[in-house]
Amino acid sequence: MAQTSPLLVTGGAGFIGSCFVPFMIGRGHALVTLDALTYAGFRHNLAAVMTAPGHVFVEGDICDGDLVADLLRRHRPHAVVNIAAETHVDRSIDGPAAFVRTNILGTATLLEECRRHWRDLPSAERGAFRFLQVSTDEVYGSVAQGQSSEGAPYSPTSPYAASKASADFMVRSYFRTYGLPTLVTHGTNTFGPRQFPEKLIPLMILNALDGQPLPVYGDGGNQREWLYVQDHCAAIAEILDKGRAGESYNIGSGRHLANLEVVRTLCALLDDLAPRPDRRRHSEAITHVTDRPGHDFRYAVDCAKLGVETGWSPMTDVAEGLRTTVRWYLDNEAWCRSITQSGYRRDRLGLASHA
Repeated sequence: MAQTSPLLVTGGAGFIGSCFVPFMIGRGHALVTLDALTYAGFRHNLAAVMTAPGHVFVEGDICDGDLVADLLRRHRPHAVVNIAAETHVDRSIDGPAAFVRTNILGTATLLEECRRHWRDLPSAERGAFRFLQVSTDEVYGSVAQGQSSEGAPYSPTSPYAASKASADFMVRSYFRTYGLPTLVTHGTNTFGPRQFPEKLIPLMILNALDGQPLPVYGDGGNQREWLYVQDHCAAIAEILDKGRAGESYNIGSGRHLANLEVVRTLCALLDDLAPRPDRRRHSEAITHVTDRPGHDFRYAVDCAKLGVETGWSPMTDVAEGLRTTVRWYLDNEAWCRSITQSGYRRDRLGLASHA
């Protein structure tokens, strides 16, 4: 349902954010987008809606409390959706401090400024206000069997997952201590257009197009639950509209694939859509490399609560989503080239040893 006051969306120029912002604008929402435009956030990700009526883009950091307070005061949003985060596990292994700063301190800054803003709102606006934290299924750690429900204990193993778990606890504390109406979402491995190519799927696509090796960690048997980005955004929107304050909600597809199976599927799609000049199969470039430290074997979430309370279910079959994603990268060479020009060379990250 459209609102007269805007949403404040943080991290809106990144991967999930640059899908969520147009999605919500398409639903009739006014939006204020806040993004620090770090290495994985780009203005051109929002080119289609940058000048849309009711959309305001602000370059800035969620750790800047004065800026956040000013945006809340001037725009009086009815909800804040925090998508801003450092998200790549390998980068968190190499440099955890950035994850502590953005994911923990940034979330804490947003929460405190939102609490002050919410406290001073008229009663009707106070009741309607929501703070939604976009988190990850990785906070649950590896799941040997079955699925993680929202009540499962946290067991993060990487600095990334630990930073997101810490932020989740801060969000919970602001609900229980201050009554701030919060929501937390735990999304599974999300893929689709405009994903920065440090992540598995775009990395494999771009390496294959460049004739480079396709590095797969270990034996490639690590399993993930794969979710198309448009479905993830639709779930967030439903939770924002229908979720109960103080609750958390898992978001997943129910479709589990091992990493090696994903890479082989991408290779088959590329054989069809972008054959190698030498006519050899793209899968011949698959190379198994040393696994990363602390690599969780399996993630799986129970999404029954989300379906019952909101009616949401994923609309995009994973195979269809992978084909759409491959086509997007094939059709957007300029976007891919801009990543290389920004200095990222798709080098291996996360090589820290236990020594």
